Amino acid sequence: MTYLFFFCGHAGTGKTTVAKHLAAPLMRATGMPFCLLDKDTLYGPPGAAAIGALTGNPNDRDSPLYLQHLRDPEYRGLIDTARDNLELGVSALVVAPLSREVRERRLIDRAWLGVADDVAIRVVWVHTSEALAHERIAARGHPDDAWKLAHWETYRERRFEPADDIRGDLLMFDSSAPTAADYDALLAQLVDRPRATGAMLPPLPV
Repeated sequence: MTYLFFFCGHAGTGKTTVAKHLAAPLMRATGMPFCLLDKDTLYGPPGAAAIGALTGNPNDRDSPLYLQHLRDPEYRGLIDTARDNLELGVSALVVAPLSREVRERRLIDRAWLGVADDVAIRVVWVHTSEALAHERIAARGHPDDAWKLAHWETYRERRFEPADDIRGDLLMFDSSAPTAADYDALLAQLVDRPRATGAMLPPLPV
């Protein structure tokens, strides 16, 4: 068995931080290698070069042109890379917003993902309050976030909380102020093992 774990959510929720924090404990718990596939790391530089050539602004990740023409190929490449690793026996932690795919229930669709029945799939929805997400985005000062901060009222219309009909697909994780017990519980849910006394993960500042 291999594992395909998605860490999804809106900007500023701490998806990458949570995934990185769990990578080593997951390898210990499963005895298997994992790779971390972060969309910003894989597609940040080439995406910036492409959108910069088209619009003159390499940080324009919220324009209609990017959303209509570059978003989906980047996401498809991310999932295809995860599948290549799974076929080699390497489990994958995939970090990306993937909000549209969550709403459309694509991330539990094995045919759409192209993965075998022996791949265990989990989708973690990392969330926090809008105010805290805004605070984190402003604090990190990334150029890709400039449009979001300048047009927050428009951007916030793209934010959503998963509805009841899809929550059953997800492991909900509140990253506002997670404790060691919160991370231990998520680890147990990911690998379907009982929580062991004294085996809690250390707390993670986010």
